Amino acid sequence: MIDSATVKRRDFITLIGGAAATWPLAARAQQRALPVIGFLGTRTPEFDAGLLAQFRRGMREEEIVEGTNAKIEFRWAGGQFDRLPGLAADLVSQRVNLLVTTGSLAAALAAKASTDSIPTVFAIGDDPVEYGLVPSLNRPGGNITGVTNFYGSLAAKQLGLLRELVPTAAIIGILVNPNEPAFATQMRDAETAARQVGHRLVILKASTEPEIDTAFREFVEQGVGAILFGANPFFTTRVQLLFELTARYRLPAMYWRAELARAGGLVSYGANPADQFRWLGVYTGRVLKGSKPGDLPIVQPTKIELVINLKTAKALGIDVPPTLLARTDEVIE
Repeated sequence: MIDSATVKRRDFITLIGGAAATWPLAARAQQRALPVIGFLGTRTPEFDAGLLAQFRRGMREEEIVEGTNAKIEFRWAGGQFDRLPGLAADLVSQRVNLLVTTGSLAAALAAKASTDSIPTVFAIGDDPVEYGLVPSLNRPGGNITGVTNFYGSLAAKQLGLLRELVPTAAIIGILVNPNEPAFATQMRDAETAARQVGHRLVILKASTEPEIDTAFREFVEQGVGAILFGANPFFTTRVQLLFELTARYRLPAMYWRAELARAGGLVSYGANPADQFRWLGVYTGRVLKGSKPGDLPIVQPTKIELVINLKTAKALGIDVPPTLLARTDEVIE
């Protein structure tokens, strides 16, 4: 005969044993339940480290925290555009819940070509309507939305600032990457801007480091007095080479991102990428919480920043006009 105490012990052991057996299963189920963000970056994690912090900040504003209620799968192209379609397809094959693309129009186009169902949020520097990403800035529709800094539309202002900074430069060199989807638009806008400010242009192409070297030698041979770089992640990831060549040939150069001027470039004029990445995180959080990408209007820049590096100006023998300094948002001394 089994007494009641024995039954209670058996029941207790059975209860505990059953619960213990289900704990690992519950933990695994909870882990599987976390939504996965597929992050496609055109540049490198090292270069984008500060911007990734802003991206995570934006997600936190929407109460989305990596490792707590979302996971991120990263893929990086290292500035090589030909890798983007394969990386985008790989993320889609992983059945991620959301795609995020950064660093270039090419990454956003690769994501669009890979899926028409997975929600996608992009960060680009071009007009998303012109390149067919969305039909409208206010009502993107479909599965895509994002943030743009409209770098390509700044050519006239950038050339005007270069002319003010280096008035002796009768010829301006422009370096563009022909692998950039916005390449033709960059050339068109630069030529239009040059006519407006009365500058002669020398436009050269480079998509490899040896081609950058060759382009600089040709700039010098053609009497170029200053350079404007077309916005491009390949140039961003090779910025130290650009710094070395501009210093070697004593060529003043205009960049499109403030951190490039802070890192040693002479001057930059463009929207704040940190703010762009924060908004990228905000939109990522909103989509994960149920918002439809097509209902979220494209975020556009509200402020364009002028940054001048006086250390670099001194090294190049350039006296920055006081009137230009007075309009500068940030001066590096």
